Amino acid sequence: MHHFCLFMLVLLFTGIAGCQDQRPVQRGHLENVWGRRGISDGRFQKPRAMAIDAQDRLYIVDMTARIQVFSTDGRWLSGWQTPRWKNGKPSGLTITRDGRLLVADTHYYRMLTYTPDGKLLADRTIGGRMGQGPGEFGFVTDAVEDSQGNLYIAEYGEYDRIQKFSAAGEFLLQWGSHGTEPGQFVRPQNLAIDPQDRIWVADACNHRIQIFNPAGKLLDVWGQQGDGPGELYYPYDLAFDGQGHVYVCEYGNHRVQKFDLQGQSLGWFGTNGRGEGEFHNPWAVVCDRQGQVHVVDTNNHRVQTISL
Repeated sequence: MHHFCLFMLVLLFTGIAGCQDQRPVQRGHLENVWGRRGISDGRFQKPRAMAIDAQDRLYIVDMTARIQVFSTDGRWLSGWQTPRWKNGKPSGLTITRDGRLLVADTHYYRMLTYTPDGKLLADRTIGGRMGQGPGEFGFVTDAVEDSQGNLYIAEYGEYDRIQKFSAAGEFLLQWGSHGTEPGQFVRPQNLAIDPQDRIWVADACNHRIQIFNPAGKLLDVWGQQGDGPGELYYPYDLAFDGQGHVYVCEYGNHRVQKFDLQGQSLGWFGTNGRGEGEFHNPWAVVCDRQGQVHVVDTNNHRVQTISL
């Protein structure tokens, strides 16, 4: 990696560049950059969602509707394609507690379930019909599973909301609507769930994070539009590191910002560009068990790995 790029990355993360405050923060190091544009195994065409399993295998879907599986150092392991993709491609991936892969089949109004080796479990599909009724969907974006096996599925469109389903796929409840008030959404692009079963929502086009309990009660909301410390611009994904921090991937600010669990900014890394340590509309972020943060650098057709 070029020394200049590493120097700029450290400057951005520590807040020397811009108006970040001066309290001590951790410094990020760019560990690896891998992937290139293409349609063969191991290459990407605008990758835009990622999940990580208990073995630290990365599952990544791109605009060819391919789900590819990699080691954390970028070694290709396997891959497959979703059944249909003419109407649009998946935009969300999640690993369940028992290792299944949930795929937000966005433009087919459903959530697909796969085994880790790519076998479609058709009897576990939720949805498939466009609509606003229970179990119907607009454009599905993501899902998470709580400690009881219940699933929470987010959608956007005419009716931005989250629906909750039992482990057997039965509709339980829903909350949210299209709007800017607390508890409403404008494109809830990604979900995360913490050890207390609180559901964290990247409310992308409202430039904020909202947090709910399993019954849909709003617990907290933070973030506002901007590019300064603590501000957000199209947050598309979020991930916990298990150490009291949440990382928010900002599609519009071309960066990943680090927060404590109360929403206090602790710094960021990344800026707009094509070089190492730079991003161009990143969509997704995950944290592995070794403390590394992996970022889907969508319009650069690659993954960048940060060690904190």
